[in-house]
Amino acid sequence: MASDAQLEKVLETLRVRIQDLGFAEGLPGADEGRTARSDVLAQLDDYVLPRVRKADTPLLIAVAGSTGAGKSTLVNSLVGEQVTTTGVRRPTTNSPVLACNPADVGWFSEASFLPTLPRVRQQGLAMPGKDGMLVLAASECMPEGVALLDTPDVDSAVAAHHEFAAKFLDAADLWVFVTTSRRYADARVWEFLQVARDRDTSLAVVLSRVPRRGRDQLVDHFGAMLEANGLGHATRFTIPETDQVAGGRFTANTADPVRDYLADVAGDLVQRDTVSRRTFAGVLNSFRTRVPELAKQVEVQAEAGRVLGAAVDSAHSAALAEIDEATRNGSLLRGNVLARWQDVAASGELVRSLRVRTRRRAKAGTDPASRVHALDQAVRDGVEALVVSSAERAAEEVVERWGAVPGAEALAERHELAGVPEDLPRRARTAIAAWRRTVVDLIASDGVAKRSVARFVTYDEEAFALVLIIGLLGFGTSDVAVSQGTSAAPQRLLKALFGSESLRNIGARAREDLRARTGELLQEERQRFTDALAAAHLPDEDDAVQLYQATYNLEIAR
Repeated sequence: MASDAQLEKVLETLRVRIQDLGFAEGLPGADEGRTARSDVLAQLDDYVLPRVRKADTPLLIAVAGSTGAGKSTLVNSLVGEQVTTTGVRRPTTNSPVLACNPADVGWFSEASFLPTLPRVRQQGLAMPGKDGMLVLAASECMPEGVALLDTPDVDSAVAAHHEFAAKFLDAADLWVFVTTSRRYADARVWEFLQVARDRDTSLAVVLSRVPRRGRDQLVDHFGAMLEANGLGHATRFTIPETDQVAGGRFTANTADPVRDYLADVAGDLVQRDTVSRRTFAGVLNSFRTRVPELAKQVEVQAEAGRVLGAAVDSAHSAALAEIDEATRNGSLLRGNVLARWQDVAASGELVRSLRVRTRRRAKAGTDPASRVHALDQAVRDGVEALVVSSAERAAEEVVERWGAVPGAEALAERHELAGVPEDLPRRARTAIAAWRRTVVDLIASDGVAKRSVARFVTYDEEAFALVLIIGLLGFGTSDVAVSQGTSAAPQRLLKALFGSESLRNIGARAREDLRARTGELLQEERQRFTDALAAAHLPDEDDAVQLYQATYNLEIAR
């Protein structure tokens, strides 16, 4: 068995792994994961780590149970004086009272005991504290090394109250569970008792308010239920229905059997240690299943994240492939673009842009003729529309596929992911214009390679950049009128002017630049979805692996 220092280190690591977990709201595994995370983390903080750090901590006995079971009356009777108020509307419902010897008040005042819980110290009868505040009641009647905790009702109508009760039970070494002859079969009672069973918590059960008539049948039935639920080992007590109560305590010897039992536990160091060790070992044993169950919920969330991320990647990769194909196969050279091309080809404007070099050189940067300009605008509009429509289809596909994952549709709505941003057309227009300028620059810088031709011919770089773009978009592979001699002439002139190798190089670089710019636009669109996933704080597979490893390390350390 490892030393306490080694065990503490392993438990601290486990705690960090659990503390750092995030769960995406609304997605599969979130509710279950958060509940499991909270439960294990609370028990590490409130019970396990304090016991490891200080082995000689006082034994904490939590008196818990049903509404109206007389828990506070029992606590006062066990202490030997009234330390907590009683009544139908008990303040202990939301303001628990811990009774201990004055020598032990210091320990229960420390931050290591229930560190997140505010507390107040009082002498004698504890007056109600604020909701959620622990009242420490020092009493000389309590032996040193033992404390009694009067907890909220486990079946309170207020969810926060029974969650509060569960928190105290998680921090206790021994449970004294009190229920009544009328409520012992309630589901909420058995939820708590089954937790004690699953964690092998040291447990005593008190059936209170038992009427004389039918007593034996009630006790036998309750005992049979305990046996059937794997709790036959629990120490059992019965308190009859009685009105012999004064000063918040039983006036007769009603609670003596329970008091004697607890006195034996408190007075015998060996038995006290046995009770404490059993509960401690039971909690650690429960981590064998509780932590892997938490890891499974992490895996559920991670798988949801993988599915959602794959939908994003697939849709936007398909969009980029669609743009690549459409800018190669001539599908853009239809409709308005085709009409403009035929108009330009028939006019001879592109051919006239080639001139035999004279003493008077053409002005650089002159505006292209109106027909060429109209064609240029039609091409830009076509590529822009292609990018926007591809991005829209990608977004629609992602949202549709996310709709198959519970909670993901709401995630898409929160981040307004349906459709594309209003500024995408503007960004696409800017990117296409920048690409066209790059093509012009390539024509200007690389197109002079065949200087034997360039010495005799001058040309309009803007116009011939457009001819190159038409070729890149699939001229000759579509319904463009390639049979017309005039339509093919500019392509032949480009090859004659620049040479086949230079033309191929310009074309490859121009296409690469277009793909980079459209890819950047789609990446920006893709990023909207990945940002939404990142903001959801989904765990990943590594988080689950670390939890499994931490569980294994805990077994080794024990």
